[in-house]
Amino acid sequence: MVDVIENSPILEVRNLRKSYGELAVLKDVSFSALAGSVISFIGSSGSGKSTLLRCCNLLEIPQGGDIVFKGEAVSWTDKTDHRQLSDKNQIIKFRTNLSMVFQSFNLWSHLSILDNVIEAPVTVLGKDRQRMREVAYTLLDKVGIADKANAWPAQLSGGQQQRAAIARALAMEPDALLFDEPTSALDPELEQEVVKVIKDLASEGRTMLLVTHDMQLARDLSDQVLFLHQGIVEEEGAPDILFEKPKSTRLKQFLSAAAN
Repeated sequence: MVDVIENSPILEVRNLRKSYGELAVLKDVSFSALAGSVISFIGSSGSGKSTLLRCCNLLEIPQGGDIVFKGEAVSWTDKTDHRQLSDKNQIIKFRTNLSMVFQSFNLWSHLSILDNVIEAPVTVLGKDRQRMREVAYTLLDKVGIADKANAWPAQLSGGQQQRAAIARALAMEPDALLFDEPTSALDPELEQEVVKVIKDLASEGRTMLLVTHDMQLARDLSDQVLFLHQGIVEEEGAPDILFEKPKSTRLKQFLSAAAN
């Protein structure tokens, strides 16, 4: 992980546009994530939250706008709506330093939990396998499942699998962690296991982007909250202001429904 200057942007998104055919999912979305900050994205299903996060990690290709990682803008083949990524090395760099944790865990079923954690650092970053085994045990202990290192993913609960996925993301030593609804597939008891890990990571000053349906989590952890509605940032601000004094009618409706 490369050192960054405090209060400098890790990630900047400028006027991002993304459509699927005639459906415009993101409409000129912009935000900036400072080093050590936690930004949460909230909104109803279909508002564009997960698509935005996947664009940040270059898993989706936006038709317009800029994505800038630590001052380096994504390189595109052209400036049309049919542009593509033009630099394979840059793609690897971005995805390595912006580690994604998915809603559905996405663990490799044919690998043990330990091997899930070490696979990408060894194959992508060229890390020493034995050294990474030691690191993996430390990370699995950090998320509370060191005793599951030699288990298969199918032998773990959903909460344990998600914690393994977080350990796998941390093994890449990323500059930022991207969480896409990390608790929505879990029942309440298992959800709290994962919430605790995320809160612990936030307390360490890690830069995190969090798409979540958990309003309390967003409120507790975030430095900034963005409310997306129909592909635009309807409202944004510090959590104490956004949750206590929402300005837009749609956000008021959303928070009222979320509270019931």
